[in-house]
Amino acid sequence: MTYYVYILANRPHGAIYIGSARDLRNRVEQHRAGIRGSHTGKYNIRTLVYFEVFDEVMDAVDRERRLKRWRREWKEELIGNVNPEWRDISDQIPF
Repeated sequence: MTYYVYILANRPHGAIYIGSARDLRNRVEQHRAGIRGSHTGKYNIRTLVYFEVFDEVMDAVDRERRLKRWRREWKEELIGNVNPEWRDISDQIPF
């Protein structure tokens, strides 16, 4: 089975959200639906700017927890290294 850790943003260097999911395509669509009262809904966070792939659920969960504790500048550098324009990369999600 495949698991993902992902980062969504509302604009380059704007508000971000870090999460993990088994079905990344579906999870991104849920965020884009704009659930009221959620962090992603409140700040209009809908652009997939980064993701990592894992074979084990605990590896993904551990990575998500670590990333959430990182400094903001480290998160921005992580995104910028693979996606300098912070463009939507949802078309790169493997099938």
